[in-house]
Amino acid sequence: MMRLNADALTCQRGGRIVFRDLSFAVTAGEAVQVVGRNGAGKSSLLRMIAGLVRVEAGRLSLEGGDPEAAIGEHAHYCGHQDAFKSALTVAENLSFWTAFLGGGRKAADGIGDALGRLGLENLAHLPAGYLSAGQRRRLALARLISVKRPIWLLDEPTAALDQASQTVLAGIMTEHLAGGGLILAATHGPLGIAARELCIGFPA
Repeated sequence: MMRLNADALTCQRGGRIVFRDLSFAVTAGEAVQVVGRNGAGKSSLLRMIAGLVRVEAGRLSLEGGDPEAAIGEHAHYCGHQDAFKSALTVAENLSFWTAFLGGGRKAADGIGDALGRLGLENLAHLPAGYLSAGQRRRLALARLISVKRPIWLLDEPTAALDQASQTVLAGIMTEHLAGGGLILAATHGPLGIAARELCIGFPA
């Protein structure tokens, strides 16, 4: 069983301590909603787990994963930026990310399924620059399906999504948890699934 452990983490950005002595654990099948005031370090925590922000002090460890791979290599990170090329089509963008994230032929075959699940199949040949904010978000989230990774790090995953799309995402997250995945999501609003809260940051 996979387990992500954080022991006495300290995060420093721009010479300022954002949070310190943060400890928690997330096990397979569990979702954690990271909450806190603006600037508390919610996004920084997700980026730290993904390997994009240095651990100033403390330790992150992963039980049950590939011991030869970094924690970030086990994870999907979906941040505030949807990270696509405007000139490429919807399908081309997802194909790029599938290849970049190490997806093989089996993963490539799942691109159509990912676009279908997120309601983007009819937009597959449209340049991504023409997408609405909600459609761009759905394209970013399609990576969660096209390449299988056990840890999902989601920063405001429901941002710009309408109610129908939020329901679809909730179903996708529920399936991921049922398959033994882990989710850490930073969000100010409802996540749409059962989740334990992790409050971070200094008091206001």
